[in-house]
Amino acid sequence: MESLFSDYGLFLLELLTIAVVVVAAALIVVSAAKKPHEQNRLVVEHINKSLEQRADAARRTILGRRDSRKLIRERKKAKKRGTATEASAKKRRRVFVLDFKGDIRASATESLREEVSTVLALAEDKDEVLLRLENPGGAVHEHGLAASQLLRLRSRGIHLTVAVDKVAASGGYLMACAADRIIAAPFAIIGSIGVLVQLPNFHRMLEHKGIDFELLTAGRFKRTLTLFGENTDEGREKLRQEIIDVHELFQQRVKELRPAVDLEMVATGEHWYGSHALELNLIDEIGTSDDFMLGAAETADLYRIRYRRQRKLIERMLQGAEGVLYR
Repeated sequence: MESLFSDYGLFLLELLTIAVVVVAAALIVVSAAKKPHEQNRLVVEHINKSLEQRADAARRTILGRRDSRKLIRERKKAKKRGTATEASAKKRRRVFVLDFKGDIRASATESLREEVSTVLALAEDKDEVLLRLENPGGAVHEHGLAASQLLRLRSRGIHLTVAVDKVAASGGYLMACAADRIIAAPFAIIGSIGVLVQLPNFHRMLEHKGIDFELLTAGRFKRTLTLFGENTDEGREKLRQEIIDVHELFQQRVKELRPAVDLEMVATGEHWYGSHALELNLIDEIGTSDDFMLGAAETADLYRIRYRRQRKLIERMLQGAEGVLYR
């Protein structure tokens, strides 16, 4: 009897597992079929309104409905007076707010490209851009391209402020250098002007198991170090020289964009917290992105611009794996 109940329980468990998988697959298919037009889209949000709504909700709780309504009416009247004196509220300067959350491949670069292109199409005199940057660094060419997208703003004379609340290190700091002004929180991680390459080598393990690995190349340095072949001192030296060359390019770009930085002092691969980074001229001001937006909202209209790119399942899985490996 116990065996019967055990078999029946296993059968139900298998049936439930199959049902969950089928339902999940069906939901994915239906969702993809329902919103094909929303795979890639541009989203623009007027941040001033959301800031006001939050403040109004707090006032209602603290002051009560009657007093809070009175303050809101007074604010609206003040706005109308301001509109009359300025002739049009549309003449207020605008601050476009962008976000970049980096990973090893700087996969948000595609969205950043679209967002920057949108700003370039909209921006007028006195308009500015705030980039909220969170990036620990990664692949050189990917982060170099991301930095180049930001330099498009600078080359058009659009003032760019980069705010670092948590981290802008290595390739992340390369991006930050594209800004006219860098602000960072007191404990934000800044710097790491250096280059790193690391990889395991399984040659001895394969040799011990009697497994041969063949690598054919045309060109003396087509491959320097490998995962499975036997590495040579010549290959190691060549790769080391390539790392030095990249480091020199990194330093050259920092010197060009932030000439006040003492490269002898900071181009060591070390990182510093915000307060110390200010002393080293790696940043221009201590503060957070929230401080910047609250201050700017008094005299400007803030618009958050996001380009939502629908990533394939395999892309999301790879990014999750990278998060585990490089955390």
